Amino acid sequence: MTTTHHVQDSLVSNAPHPSDPLPPVSDSPRSLVLLGSTGSIGTQALDVIARHRDRFDILALAAGGARIPLLAQQVARFNVPTVALSSPSAAPALDEALAQLGVVGTRILVGEDAVADVAGCGADVVLNGITGSVGLRPSIAALQSGAQLALANKESVVAGGHLLFDAQIRRDQINPVDSEHSAVWQSMRSGRRDEVSKLIITASGGPFRGWSREEMRNITPEQALRHPTWSMGPVVTINSSNMMNKGLEVIEASRLFDIDQAHIDVTVHPQSIVHSMVEFRDGAVIAQASPPDMRLPIALGLSAPARMPDVASPCDWSQASQWTFEAVDDVAFPAVRLARQALAASEKHTAAMNAANEQAVKAFLEHRLPYLGIIETVTEVLDRMDAHFDSGAALADVEEMLDIEGQAREAADAVIGESR
Repeated sequence: MTTTHHVQDSLVSNAPHPSDPLPPVSDSPRSLVLLGSTGSIGTQALDVIARHRDRFDILALAAGGARIPLLAQQVARFNVPTVALSSPSAAPALDEALAQLGVVGTRILVGEDAVADVAGCGADVVLNGITGSVGLRPSIAALQSGAQLALANKESVVAGGHLLFDAQIRRDQINPVDSEHSAVWQSMRSGRRDEVSKLIITASGGPFRGWSREEMRNITPEQALRHPTWSMGPVVTINSSNMMNKGLEVIEASRLFDIDQAHIDVTVHPQSIVHSMVEFRDGAVIAQASPPDMRLPIALGLSAPARMPDVASPCDWSQASQWTFEAVDDVAFPAVRLARQALAASEKHTAAMNAANEQAVKAFLEHRLPYLGIIETVTEVLDRMDAHFDSGAALADVEEMLDIEGQAREAADAVIGESR
């Protein structure tokens, strides 16, 4: 894979920063649309909202259709008037589940366009907790509507490239919700952007920290899904176990905060207390620290610039504890290096990498691909597609991104078939 490099002298953040004028804090409830309400991010977001019912008015929920009873309970509990289902076949089951709960009059929209439609309905805040690049269109719709986008869908940034940021009608529209990027976002408020010299992204190391590649050869999906720190969906958990998640986060941080990857480090921090850090040019390092709990970055994504009380427990400073940091083992975990190469090459490469990875993870979870085959498949797909991409080329539009993803998924399926 050919690569090009561009080093920037300063940060020009796409996220809010101290030098940006902060939006006014209002006492009135914020209207909210929650995408991916039955997933890990969505359920934790609703837990936060349940503690602060007076602060939010939920206009719509969106879900894929796999957990209909839970979705119906959410609609009933929060009195949600509209639901978007990406799977049309799930609508009858939702109708029935709502009727059993005595809920009437709920508007149910179906199809992928329905999710983008509710995202762009004009809510004050849209929380995108969808997994996968399917979240890009709703992210763009939310930004174009003028909503504040609380973004937990990293694939919008990884696969969408500049398409996401070009959809903003003001620069401060994106509130990062990934714990690492929220930590950077918070830490950057300690100084001017031209004073920042480096971002340090932390990684838990996952369940296989310290393992050699040979020891990983026979890892099963059941083993890879046992994350030692975080409770996440299956795709994100597998990505975390082989550190592809951290590779995606380097891409996301580079684009979200507009800093060259040469100024982004990754360090393994097994305790998952320091969620990421910012190094300033005078040598000071500012970190955001808290026990691992996604409700904290979710809540800030919903309420920024204000912080809400009663969200998550802070560190207990009366108890002895140890925080350790170590280098990434690039031999055992080559995903971060691969992601850096794709980032340096072009937006098309990162879109292809993301799609190939999603396809490979799916095959692994279905016992059709060995664990080490995930990164090997992604690498092979990028090698095969590299000749078709101009180095440094940007995506023309969402349609081109979807076309590249389709090609990458087909190539991944071919590689997976050849390996069996």
